[in-house]
Amino acid sequence: MPYHKNKQQAFQAAQQGVEDVEELYYEIVQDSASYGHQLKHLKNEVNEAYQQIENALEVASEKQRAQLEQFQSDLQSIVNEVNTNP
Repeated sequence: MPYHKNKQQAFQAAQQGVEDVEELYYEIVQDSASYGHQLKHLKNEVNEAYQQIENALEVASEKQRAQLEQFQSDLQSIVNEVNTNP
């Protein structure tokens, strides 16, 4: 994904990345045969979302910065949940 020059575009990309991670996280069925594949996909989405947040933080307004930091916290919660429930 190209670097976003526009604050709003960068913020929206980060927001969408977090939404994608949350959606994927809630869809994972731990019992399913494809759990490992789903977990790998989730890890990739989390990494991408973190990168989008970092890019957005470079140009964010103060209000956006607070929301982006909340997104980081939300992602960390998902990572912690997945790591504690193998």
